Amino acid sequence: MASPAQSYRPKQAAELLGIGTATLWRWVKTRPDFPRPIRLSARCTVIPGDKLIAWRDAQVSK
Repeated sequence: MASPAQSYRPKQAAELLGIGTATLWRWVKTRPDFPRPIRLSARCTVIPGDKLIAWRDAQVSK
């Protein structure tokens, strides 16, 4: 199990959720409750692991 304190690159986040990267970016744009990515540089974007895992777990309970 991954540590919630870490951040995930988009490909890793998509794998964690069991979706493709295109779906991940669509959710970023269309779902207001989806965790916002953080842009570290022009070529590096991450999603906070604690927020991503909390969001994933909240979807199961819906």
